[in-house]
Amino acid sequence: MPKKTAIGIVTSDKMAKSRRVEIPRLVKHARYGKYLRRRTVCHVHDEQEESAIGDTVEISECRPRSRLKRWELVRVVSKSQAVDIAAMRAAAKLEAAGAAEGEAAADA
Repeated sequence: MPKKTAIGIVTSDKMAKSRRVEIPRLVKHARYGKYLRRRTVCHVHDEQEESAIGDTVEISECRPRSRLKRWELVRVVSKSQAVDIAAMRAAAKLEAAGAAEGEAAADA
C-alpha cells in the first residue's frame, strides 16, 4: 500500500527535529451546504531542521517515531515570506548604538 503524502503549512518549529504542520481542507455542511474550513494537524519529523514557521512543506507517512509523530518531511515546497519585525528593530537599534559610539570616539 503506498504511503500518503500531503502538503501543509508549518505552524510550530519550537521542538527539536519536529514540526507541527496544518493541512487545510473544506468540508460541506450536511444540512446547510455551507463550506467550512477545517484543518488536520500532523506532527512531522524534520531531521535536518530545514523548515521554519510559515513554510509550505510536503510530508509523507512513516512508521511511528513517537507518541504523536507519524509523518516525515519530504521537502520544503516554498519558504515563508514573513518578515520578523522585532529582529529588524533590534538590529537597527544595535546599528544606531554602534554608530553613536563611533561618533563619540571620533569626537574625543
